[in-house]
Amino acid sequence: MSDNIAVRMAPSPSGFLHVGAARTAIFNYLFARHHGGKFIIRVEDTDEKRSSEEMIQAILEGLKWMNIDWDGEIHFQSKRFDVYREHALNLLNDDKAYYCYCTPDELNEKRQKAQKEKRTFLYDRKCRDLSDEDRAAMDAEGRRKVLRIKMPIEGEGSFDDVIAGTLKRDYRELDDWIIMRPDGRCTYNFCCVVDDHLMGISHVIRGNDHITNTFKQVVTYDALGWKRPVFAHIPLILGKDKSKISKRHGAVSVTEYRNQGIFPETLFNFLSLLGWNPGDDREIMTRDELIEAFRLERISPRNAVFDPVKLEWMNSEYIRRMDDNELLDKARWSLIEAGLTTRLSIESHWKWHLRVVQLLKERVKTLNDFPRMARYFYTDEFDYDEKGQKKHFFKEPDDSLDMLKRFRDELSRVGDDFRQDEIEAALRGLSEKMHIKPALLIHPTRLAVTGMTGGPGLFELMELLGKEKCLQRINRAIEYIQQKPD
Repeated sequence: MSDNIAVRMAPSPSGFLHVGAARTAIFNYLFARHHGGKFIIRVEDTDEKRSSEEMIQAILEGLKWMNIDWDGEIHFQSKRFDVYREHALNLLNDDKAYYCYCTPDELNEKRQKAQKEKRTFLYDRKCRDLSDEDRAAMDAEGRRKVLRIKMPIEGEGSFDDVIAGTLKRDYRELDDWIIMRPDGRCTYNFCCVVDDHLMGISHVIRGNDHITNTFKQVVTYDALGWKRPVFAHIPLILGKDKSKISKRHGAVSVTEYRNQGIFPETLFNFLSLLGWNPGDDREIMTRDELIEAFRLERISPRNAVFDPVKLEWMNSEYIRRMDDNELLDKARWSLIEAGLTTRLSIESHWKWHLRVVQLLKERVKTLNDFPRMARYFYTDEFDYDEKGQKKHFFKEPDDSLDMLKRFRDELSRVGDDFRQDEIEAALRGLSEKMHIKPALLIHPTRLAVTGMTGGPGLFELMELLGKEKCLQRINRAIEYIQQKPD
């Protein structure tokens, strides 16, 4: 393992692991594994009001579901306040930070004034140059105080970014921000710098919504005399309408995709390619292939688009490439939960259920498609597709009733082993006798035995259903057509 490459994922446990945070985790993970470095998890739980144990577990569950493993123990910032305080006071002793005694009311009044004047509120550094006597007097009064870092007043801050290039910002746009609160607890940007340095983080790979934070953090690195890490700020993920991704676009907990029947391998593969490419046309890639190909320099500076349709397409590719027995092992739970079958039935009649999966695997996109598309294999209780009825049962001048009756009679003469070649021969023989195209028999028959207008090959699925069941269902359809009111 490389000693000089270390990255981290630093979630705030105030929400679930959504796709944006998951992609950031994946990029960090791929980078670390490509270089043989460390991938560290650090929970930034300094905000007690917004943090919860439930969210911590939800985030970890999402990572584990996608098989993203990390190195070493999980770090919790809430357990490291003494460490942060020590380094904050070092800045104070080095005259690179100062105590501010401005009250919340005073600051709020200045903030409201800035809003009225339509300008960004920045702290005016009122306490930056207080005399020792003034500070002593305020301390004697027991005045509430915070510790602020001394930001450069003039000039331009800058840092190099692997993705965005050199980024610059006028120091006049940045104020002396608070690094330690009155209760001695340090703030996010300061804790982040201390942890990244002490944990040996070599590369900070995170969303570009942190760029403003980075301008503050690089000053902190410099003030503490520490080497800056390499920064790589990842562009946003947008919905297909190019707006910021939201729940309606797919910005939900990654474990929700598990509930939707998406494979963890699919989501990992899909998110890896959101804003990054391997330099060729590959889209379906194994984890090892992604690790081998990953380069920070190949992350696009443009925003990525989250396309749920493409995610389903990719999942269907994983389904098609999967071993049939493995697929049945994964799909059976959705069939059981839908009430179509039982665990005992599947285990006792594995080969039959396996044939169901084999017939459907070219057509399903998610595991949740199996109960809907396989329903007619498990129950006679299904409705006929509404549009299909109008087109194949009741369309004039076709006489579907007569065709179904005649085909039923032909099927009754097929052997009890009811092989698909015999079923097909019976249908095509009847179509020749009636001087009609086979499709005019195929479509109403499919609707009669499955309730659907599409699906796997008719003759294959009829063989699997068996002769008795097919005849029963065709009789049911005949009765249904006969009962139609004039």
